[in-house]
Amino acid sequence: MTWDQLEPLLWTALGETLQMVLTAMVVGGFFGLLLGIGLYVARPGNLLQSRALFVVINVLINLVRPIPFIIFLAALGPLTRIVVGTTIGTPAVTFAMCVMTSFVFARIVEQNLVSLDPGMIEAARAMGASPWRIIVTVLVPEALAPLILGFTFLFIGVLDMSAVAGYVGGGGLGDLAIVYGYQQYNWVVTYVVVLVIVVLAQLAQLLGNLLARKALHR
Repeated sequence: MTWDQLEPLLWTALGETLQMVLTAMVVGGFFGLLLGIGLYVARPGNLLQSRALFVVINVLINLVRPIPFIIFLAALGPLTRIVVGTTIGTPAVTFAMCVMTSFVFARIVEQNLVSLDPGMIEAARAMGASPWRIIVTVLVPEALAPLILGFTFLFIGVLDMSAVAGYVGGGGLGDLAIVYGYQQYNWVVTYVVVLVIVVLAQLAQLLGNLLARKALHR
C-alpha cells in the first residue's frame, strides 16, 4: 500500500478514534466524577454516609472494572441496542466506552479523595459548611492535580478500548492496523498506526502533566 492510498484511510481512522475517545472521556469523565464523589461521601462516617448507596456503587464498580472490554462490548449488547438502536458501529462502541470509562474513573476519583487529609473536611464542617459546599470548595479543588493525572491515565486506557472497535465495525486506528496491516501482512501500516497512537498518548500525557503542575501551583 502506497502512502497516497494509506493517507486518507489514516485520517479517517484517526477521526473515528478521536470521536470515540473524546466522547467517552467527556461523558465517562463526568459520570465517573459523580460516581466517585458519591462513593466517597457515602462511606461510613463521611459527609453523606449511606451504607446502601456505598455498597451499590462499590459493587457495580467492582463488577464492571475487571471485565475485558471486548467481552464487555458483547455483554452490554442488549442495553446498547436499546440506547443507540444497534450493537455494531461507532455509536455502539462509543456507548460501551462511556459506560466502562465511568466506572473506571469513579474508582480513580474515590482513591484520590480518600487520600486527602480528613482534617480539612472536619475544619470545613466545624465552620458550618454544607456537604455540597465542602465537595465544591474543598474536596475537588484539593484533589484537582491528582484527578487531572488520573484523567490523563484514563485517556490511555480509553485509547486502548478504541482499538477493539474494529471487531464490531466501529472503525478507528485499531481497525486500520488489523484490516490493512496485520491481515494483509503490511507491517508498514501497522507501525504507522502504532506511531500515531504513541504520539497521541504522549501528547495527552504532556498536557496532563502541564495542567497538573498548574493546579498544584494555583
